Amino acid sequence: MLVEEYSFGRIVINGKTYNRDVIVSRDWIKPNWWRKEGHSVCLEDIREIMDRNPEVVVFGTGAYGVMKVREEVVEELKRRGIEVICEPTSKAVEIYNELLRKGKNVVLAVHLTC
Repeated sequence: MLVEEYSFGRIVINGKTYNRDVIVSRDWIKPNWWRKEGHSVCLEDIREIMDRNPEVVVFGTGAYGVMKVREEVVEELKRRGIEVICEPTSKAVEIYNELLRKGKNVVLAVHLTC
């Protein structure tokens, strides 16, 4: 599913507007994604992502990059052969859409605000 629009606190996917953090792939969406520690992504927060065996995981770290992806998360994904990209959410959305259009098995996990 392509992301049609992103602005602070709001994302539109498949014509539906979400106002809370989401995880999305070509055929799956998890609305209301919240992390155990709020602005820090730990392994527990991405179990569903790992179960999907993507080629690439793109983390949108918020409009100002406040959300951090722990090193243990990056290391575990790389250990599984999964490329990891961490960017502010607007850039992450662009990258995700581009990879999806190229036919990649990509997952986007985004923080919509700060």
